[in-house]
Parts: sequence; structure tokens; C-alpha cells
Amino acid sequence: MAINDLPVLSALRTKMQWHQERQRVLAENISNSDTPNFKPRDLVEPKFDRNGANPAAVQGSLSMMRTSASHIAPAGGGDSFARDRKPDFRTRPAGNAVNLEDQMLKVSANQMDYAAATSLYSRSLGLLKTAIGKR
Repeated sequence: MAINDLPVLSALRTKMQWHQERQRVLAENISNSDTPNFKPRDLVEPKFDRNGANPAAVQGSLSMMRTSASHIAPAGGGDSFARDRKPDFRTRPAGNAVNLEDQMLKVSANQMDYAAATSLYSRSLGLLKTAIGKR
């Protein structure tokens, strides 16, 4: 059995990828805090079953993204994570709904959760190495 097939490591890897993608989305929200009519976005957190599998996830890693309209679209492209599009109730006269305090709180919480997931992942790998006698 490959290490990639272990449900715990797969779930942690998916969680870390989600945190990386969420950090990108939150950074876009902050960078567009003065853009007129900009609406902040967020990602919906992936759900896992009791075995650590994500029933909604596609097997494999994140799909490629198009950064320009002139790029060739990847096969089966699109975002791997659903977007959370809850409207914010605070909107400035220019139409911008980004609240920097809320976004910074989300960024710091995301950073702490990512650090916890990476710590669990590295400790799990350490336990596997100990179990097979590589330590």
C-alpha cells in the first residue's frame, strides 16, 4: 500500500491544499479592499466521512488554473474547491464589501489551522517511519 492511499494522510493533504487555496482567496480579498464593487469570497471547507475520505473530492491533486484567457483550458478544469458566496451586510458607498478586520482574522485563523494540519501530517509520517524501522 502506498503512503498516498492512507486515508488519514490523504485527508490531511486535502486539508492543507484547501488552506493554501483559501489563503490565496483571502489575499485577493485584502488586495481588492479598495476596488469598487468588489465582493469578498471564501471557500467552503471540505467535509470528511468517518474514514477520513472526502466524498466530494476528485482523486488526485488540485487541477490547473487558467491565469489568462489566452491559455489553453485544462481537461476537466475548474476549481477543486467550492466557493462560499455569502453576501456581507456591510457595503461601502463604492460597492466594496471587504471588511479588512474580518479578512485578517480569517487569514490568521487559516494560518493556525494550516500549521496544525502540517504538524499532524509530519508527525504521522514520523510514526510511519518508526513503524517500518527507518528512524
